[in-house]
Amino acid sequence: MNIKSLLLGSAAALAAVSGAQAADAIVAAEPEPMEYVRVCDAFGTGYFYIPGTETCLKIGGYVRFQTNFGPNQGGDSDWDTFTRGQLQFDAKNDTELGTLESVIVLQTNADTAGGQNDGGNNTFLDTASFAIAGFKFGYYYSWWDDGIAGETDALATNTLFNSISYTYDGGAFKAGISVDELEGLGRDLSVQRGSPNDFGRNDNGVGVAAMVAGSVGGVTATLLGGYDTEREEGAIRAILSAELGAGTFALAGVWASNPNVYYNESEWTVAASYEFKATDKLTITPAAQYFSDFGFYDGVDAWRVGLTAGYQITDGLKTLATIQYQDVDNGTFTRADGSTNSVGGDEVTGFLRLQRDF
Repeated sequence: MNIKSLLLGSAAALAAVSGAQAADAIVAAEPEPMEYVRVCDAFGTGYFYIPGTETCLKIGGYVRFQTNFGPNQGGDSDWDTFTRGQLQFDAKNDTELGTLESVIVLQTNADTAGGQNDGGNNTFLDTASFAIAGFKFGYYYSWWDDGIAGETDALATNTLFNSISYTYDGGAFKAGISVDELEGLGRDLSVQRGSPNDFGRNDNGVGVAAMVAGSVGGVTATLLGGYDTEREEGAIRAILSAELGAGTFALAGVWASNPNVYYNESEWTVAASYEFKATDKLTITPAAQYFSDFGFYDGVDAWRVGLTAGYQITDGLKTLATIQYQDVDNGTFTRADGSTNSVGGDEVTGFLRLQRDF
């Protein structure tokens, strides 16, 4: 019995060892770790890391519903309503040359009920640019897009170009220069002092703009110049703003040698606005502007006054309303080809806007 028990015990032990070795041979694959979206607070609120990268992305935009009022807003109608959707993507990451940042803005406007193939509805690229170490490349709004508060002033004509620019930002002092491609801007910008209104433009022209700005306390001054090499004409603009009482007062002036891509509204103009913070949610901005040789017609002056009110309804939802009155001197001018052109009259325009930002 002892020998039999010993043999049976040995067999059982061998079976157990063999079973253990067989079990050890099966190795279950471990699940790959999941990478959840992480918040990126290096560049402000709203950014998150793109999974698997060190690039931070922010997605924002707005939905706007707006009704415009004024002569011939929609064909023969004196009002017109449209809806706009805009998406903006900001991407940033740190490099040995500083922050590399890029912006893409997509915009869709719906102005009729005809659907996506109707001419009143369009989707387009509003901005696409990247910047590093002070240099900026792409399709973006120039410094000419910056104006004063309110919706009254006309301080620039074209502001969106394919450009290369460099900006030095010293905090209280900034300076920059840009080279802009002048393309697809048409041939007839304005009428030049009684001469024919078509004085030509070749595509793929070049414009150059330069800017200096400084701030001291609550006062900021900006000087901007632009030169259109196609027409060999240019414009200079100055803006001064200062905190005054419960708001901000701004004064601006523009002079143009002749119609050019940067400014073709008049030979010279002055404008002023006062952005008054009535409450935490309500802002009221009266403004006015005077034009000398409006449309570059000799002796034709114009002036414009307006009032803009903005109200923050709730977080992410705001409304904006504006009304403008403009009066242009009457005049009739004979072109070089013998035809005549009449200008002058007054008009009232405005809009009511409701916008949801996110």
